[in-house]
Amino acid sequence: MKQVLLITGSSRGIGAATALLAARAGYAVCINYVRGAEAAEALCARIAAEGGQAIAVQADVGDEAQVARLFEEVDAKLGPITALVNNVGVLEHKCRLADISVARMERVLRTNVIGYLLCCQQAVRRMSTASGGHGGSIVNVSSVASRLGSPNEYIDYAASKGAVDTLTIGLAKEVADEGIRVNCVRPGLIHTDIHASGGEPGRVARLAAGVPMQRGGEPEEVAQAIVYLLGPGASYITGTFLDVAGGR
Repeated sequence: MKQVLLITGSSRGIGAATALLAARAGYAVCINYVRGAEAAEALCARIAAEGGQAIAVQADVGDEAQVARLFEEVDAKLGPITALVNNVGVLEHKCRLADISVARMERVLRTNVIGYLLCCQQAVRRMSTASGGHGGSIVNVSSVASRLGSPNEYIDYAASKGAVDTLTIGLAKEVADEGIRVNCVRPGLIHTDIHASGGEPGRVARLAAGVPMQRGGEPEEVAQAIVYLLGPGASYITGTFLDVAGGR
């Protein structure tokens, strides 16, 4: 059966690294993005040059109608989805909770929580053997922030990732007998652009000494964990968390 994978927020960083690795493993990949069409198309071209299949689809996963369209495009262009990686994530500038606006809270939670719920909903409708599907695998990308809390920096982001952890546990149990596995990867300090989004591009270097392995991680190291959990080697694994955080 053709393996079809949708990765949200995958034009760069961990998502892009996962798309490349998964394509090399034989998945047809949908690269989702909100902005950065050029990067998404370049990634598709790179995958095609290596003999893989990929499409790029613009959609804001915090919007129900756009999520429905995203999945419909995957159906039409790649075929029935067999795997989903909820990877998209946003944070805003470092701030104490006392100074975080409701508008900011809503922006973060809409993408990081509602977006994951909506994509899981669409995937389950297609994958579930109870609905005529052939099963599948979902990997949610959370963060070690869900257990560290990100005080004085990103409590709203950390709270959103705590919700992702809970979603993983609940959905894994809900669909375990319908052929769907649901797992979670929690990255630690990884060299990606998300730190610049928070106003500190050098954050990994600043905090690396506090990591037991004394370094930040690379997107490719997280991608390895994600693709493992998607694949047949993890066939008896569901509701599980894999921290990729150097011991942090």
